[in-house]
Amino acid sequence: MTSSSKLLFTLLASFALQAAADGKTPNTEDKALLQKAQQIHHKIVTFDSHVDVPVDLDAATDGKSQFDLVKVERGHLSGAALAVFVPQAKRTPENYEKARADADAKYETIVNVAKKDPNRAALAYSPAEVRNIAKQGKFAVVISFLNAFPLGRDLSQIDTWYDRGVRIFGFNHAGNNDWADSSRPISGFGDKQDETGGLSALGKQAVAKLNEKGILIDVSQLSTKALYDTLAITKAPVAATHSAVKGIVDNSRNLSDEELQAIAKNGGVVQIVAFGNYLRPIPQDVQDKVKALRAEYGLPEKDDTLQQSWPAEKQKEYTARWHEIIASAPKATLAQYVNSIDYAVKKIGVDHVGISSDFNHGGGVTGWDNEGEAENVTAELLRRGYTEPQIAKLWGGNFLRVWSEAQSAGKKLSASAHHSHNKQVHHV
Repeated sequence: MTSSSKLLFTLLASFALQAAADGKTPNTEDKALLQKAQQIHHKIVTFDSHVDVPVDLDAATDGKSQFDLVKVERGHLSGAALAVFVPQAKRTPENYEKARADADAKYETIVNVAKKDPNRAALAYSPAEVRNIAKQGKFAVVISFLNAFPLGRDLSQIDTWYDRGVRIFGFNHAGNNDWADSSRPISGFGDKQDETGGLSALGKQAVAKLNEKGILIDVSQLSTKALYDTLAITKAPVAATHSAVKGIVDNSRNLSDEELQAIAKNGGVVQIVAFGNYLRPIPQDVQDKVKALRAEYGLPEKDDTLQQSWPAEKQKEYTARWHEIIASAPKATLAQYVNSIDYAVKKIGVDHVGISSDFNHGGGVTGWDNEGEAENVTAELLRRGYTEPQIAKLWGGNFLRVWSEAQSAGKKLSASAHHSHNKQVHHV
């Protein structure tokens, strides 16, 4: 059996699992769709806009991680944005220091994907470099940054991380920080809904700096008010690098139709994330277990303010049990994932929608559970009637266009600022 035949067999097996999950019987059409998907992946640039990586990642080995170089080669993925991500914690000096150290460790892991295997991967700092690296048959590693918590309150850290190679920047994750309110404030940290009213003064300064540096602003995870603050201030298009739609699942993390339309009006792009609980409602039996857990801990059905008075150990215990229950839900299916892509395309057009996985941080659906199965997504898009040019847009073309526009805007803003400075010096 040739390597391409083995790959097709593997993809057909995962596609069959997805078909079974959707209540369908795999047929000869699946094989034809996968063969066409493989042909398309050899011709277009495919880019996953948000991937997390474990600090101990061995990218050269086909291991437990949902992302490594073996899997991206199997799925014919051209590149990905790997996130320097550190979760939010209480804002204390000790936690800021730990977050900085954790960010440094994650950064080294990401850089080493390319440095340790230069024949297979290379760092990319622009969309043009992503395309050039892909033409060489290598994998393009783009460095993104999610959650400004490790930066403390130091605006100049944006310059520092830009110099280290960060080209995509998201203000927060779950939990408010000094820069912006989150779509998911954490009561255990003392967070309140919309506590700063969107972006803080620091966050608003950061938008201007990110624009001038040509860093693409990631609006995923922001509260609605923070999103609208960002859109009102930014002078460049933005990206939601890993988001889903509220029209299918009413979750504070998901984007409403109005938010989708606002991002499209800005010229930006919404990268639909393959995260199960944002793609289909949480099954009723799982909801019942969560309800029972809350009752056990004396929590009302929705209000979490009581957690703020709990000791740290009790908060940790409750959170662990909650995550265990949520994780017990069956995976969402590939069809459910593409349903969200369809929804977004119908609302804001195919030029403003893209694909992301959030692998290694909860992402993954039956049929696309690691980067090696990326062609299954394309096969499902083909099944829905998407054309090759449309698939090229969804799989990276739109994202790279928006990122390029953010970099172009940065050059103009930087040149304008430099001109104004020289003019002031001349007059003095």
